[in-house]
Amino acid sequence: MTRHHKHERHQALREEIDKNPFSTDEELARHFGVSVSTIRLDRTELSIPELRERTKAVAHEAYDTLKSLGEAELVGELRGLHIGESGSTLLKIEESMVLSKARVTRGHHLFAQANSLAIALVDAEIVLTGSVDMKFLRPVRYGETVLAEGKVLRRKGNKYWVEITAHVNQDLVLTGTWVVFAVEKPLEV
Repeated sequence: MTRHHKHERHQALREEIDKNPFSTDEELARHFGVSVSTIRLDRTELSIPELRERTKAVAHEAYDTLKSLGEAELVGELRGLHIGESGSTLLKIEESMVLSKARVTRGHHLFAQANSLAIALVDAEIVLTGSVDMKFLRPVRYGETVLAEGKVLRRKGNKYWVEITAHVNQDLVLTGTWVVFAVEKPLEV
């Protein structure tokens, strides 16, 4: 490959990682039609950290903006968060999350991931789920990783409509619309 082609690939690689910082070296290699070792060499030359380090940096920034939930209350690993706009979490399905016979994830784990993301997107100390219109589209199996992405569709006063989609690789596994409410003052106990 000529120097010119390498320069173009480097520029395209930078753009691709900026667009999707969670791309693995394997996914990038397939995307660019080169070997994994070529992608690793390109990343090194461009001073682009490996996936693990990119993930830590993005997550650290995202957790700093999280207002409505504590870190431990969020189901899944926060990948990005733009309060009032969009965000994403990643959930690796573990043994304790699956039905023993069917080896598929119990639905409440997927719901909890989506629900906590919907709440995290609202800029308020207290956010409550009002209603959910959601569909499970395919079973999620042990060992799979679920990427949930949320987007605030609209807001009216303290009421927010949030769209959540969840994917395993390219497969859509869950979709729904959450209506959540920002509560001004602490609830009386």
